Amino acid sequence: MIDPTKNESAAMEAALVPLGEYVASIGMNRPLADYQKDEVLALIETVVTAYQDNLRQQFPTSEEIPF
Repeated sequence: MIDPTKNESAAMEAALVPLGEYVASIGMNRPLADYQKDEVLALIETVVTAYQDNLRQQFPTSEEIPF
């Protein structure tokens, strides 16, 4: 992402906890290269969902969510 907005940066930061929880659940000592395809897809889903959820929380009454 080039030049994230303040809201996008906040959403990225909000994704850190769910990301860390997911990585801890499958083993923090494993290199990313050792992840199975389904684990990588679940990691992506975890991060994207947390990111989008945070943006929705930032704009709860807005009809135009910026994504």
